[in-house]
Amino acid sequence: MVDPNLVTTAEEIKNFRQVRPHLVIIGAGASRAAFPHGERNGHRLPLMMDFGEIVPVGSVLRESGIDWRGKNFEEVYSLISENPDHRVLQAQIEKVVFEYFAELRLPETPTLYDTLILSLRQKDVIATFNWDPFLIQAWQRSATLTKSLPSLLFLHGNVAHGYCDRDRYQGLRGECCPRCCEMFQSDRLLFPVAKKDYSSDPAISKAWEVIRFALKEALAVTIFGYSAPASDKDAVSIMQEAWGSPEKRQFEAFEIIDVKSKEQVRANWTGFVKIDHYRIYASVRDSMLVRHPRRSGEAFLNQYIEGKFLEGNPVIEAKTLGELHDWFRPLVEAEPRKAI
Repeated sequence: MVDPNLVTTAEEIKNFRQVRPHLVIIGAGASRAAFPHGERNGHRLPLMMDFGEIVPVGSVLRESGIDWRGKNFEEVYSLISENPDHRVLQAQIEKVVFEYFAELRLPETPTLYDTLILSLRQKDVIATFNWDPFLIQAWQRSATLTKSLPSLLFLHGNVAHGYCDRDRYQGLRGECCPRCCEMFQSDRLLFPVAKKDYSSDPAISKAWEVIRFALKEALAVTIFGYSAPASDKDAVSIMQEAWGSPEKRQFEAFEIIDVKSKEQVRANWTGFVKIDHYRIYASVRDSMLVRHPRRSGEAFLNQYIEGKFLEGNPVIEAKTLGELHDWFRPLVEAEPRKAI
């Protein structure tokens, strides 16, 4: 069994950092982009606006007489959770959502998630708002090539992640805490929009503690498939406070991967960027992350601070995992053991 590198303290990032970290923040749009036609078994990946049409909560809501069509699922869930008469319905919805996402599997062929994991090193961090298990699954199979892989943070919980509250230890759902031998608790996935009290959940609270540090320390930030929705206003506020004033972050890279218009994307992230001091791409393959895999920090410093233009070394679109690993192997082998 390969344990994902689940960061437990911000100090760990500091200890193995030589070049400042690259932080990648992932939302539902990333999984939709990775699997536009569904994952290995054909299960589709939802966004919050079509959630009830894809995840089988629509029938549960319909039987309860609740109008959900055309509405953000998190807002619908929030209304249900605030009504004491809907406790049974709330539990039904939480069960259906967890089971749907727990069944999702990566295809055997390389995916965007494999590319993302392998394009980063141990000093880097991927923080996700997604419940699906793809990051952990990609981390596990990437670890057969190298252990220098990014830390994973689950900001809204994850179906493949577990946590021991007693020992403050993280691991894989279904396995036992190595310290007390008790089974890891499953993450909570759904929080009411009006009061997303992350501090009340120990696993998620730890993830938010670390992302605050990662945002403050980051040399580069890539936002992929996350649009800072109104239903996440508390989360966005926490991140903005950690990032700080855009005027003081002029020497860091900030890139956004989104298919929306540039005007709309700019409006969503106006509290994070100065005018023209950011990049927007429709595809993650155009990003600094994939054009300079495992060297994004060094590439940024050379190109934008030292003025040395770099052509880049974009990741290939491999047909097999073996082919993808063979392409990355020289990059991994060229890295000094301590410079990870």
